Amino acid sequence: MTGVPFLVGKKIYLRPLVESDSEGPYPAWFNDAEVCRGNTHHIFPYTAEDARAYIQQANRGRHHLILAIVRREDNVHIGNIALDSIDYINRTAELTIVIGDKTCWGKGYGKEAARLICDHGFLVLNLNRIACGTFEDNVAMRKLAECLGMIEEGRRRQAVYKLGRYTDVVEYGVLRNEYVARFNLPGLL
Repeated sequence: MTGVPFLVGKKIYLRPLVESDSEGPYPAWFNDAEVCRGNTHHIFPYTAEDARAYIQQANRGRHHLILAIVRREDNVHIGNIALDSIDYINRTAELTIVIGDKTCWGKGYGKEAARLICDHGFLVLNLNRIACGTFEDNVAMRKLAECLGMIEEGRRRQAVYKLGRYTDVVEYGVLRNEYVARFNLPGLL
C-alpha cells in the first residue's frame, strides 16, 4: 500500500496523492480521450513530470483537498477526487472527480468516493454548499450529482470547446441541510 488512508469506505479508501502515483497508470488517464471525454483534460499531453508537479501542488495549501481513490481489495489507485476552491468565509467548495481506470467504471466507486468526501466537507470542514459543473453530455457525472442530492442550478451555454464542438456546462449544487436530510446524517440539521 502506498500512502495512508484518510477516508475509508466499504470498497475504496481516499488517501493523499504521493509522488510514486506519477510512476503508475495515473498520468496515462489524462492522455486517454475516452477517460477525458467529459472533462477539460486531453488538450496537451500529460507526462509523469506534469503528474509530479500536480501532486506536489495538491499536498500544499488548505483551499483544496485532493485525494487518490484506491480500491481496498488490492490497493490499486483507480482515480482522483477533490474539493477544490474551498472558501472558508462563504463555506463553499467545488467537487471534481475522475475514475481513470476504465475497468472500474459503473461499479459504484465514484459514488462511494463522492459520499466520503462530501460527508467530510459538510461534517468536518463545516461547508454549507458543494457544487460541481459538468459537460451536458457527461451522463455519469450528472447522475452522480443527482445521486448526491445536487440540484441543477444553471447552465453555461457553449462554455467549453471539446472534440470539435462547443458544449454547455451544467452547474449543480447541494446545500448542507439538503445533503444532511437526504442521507439522514445525525445532528446537523
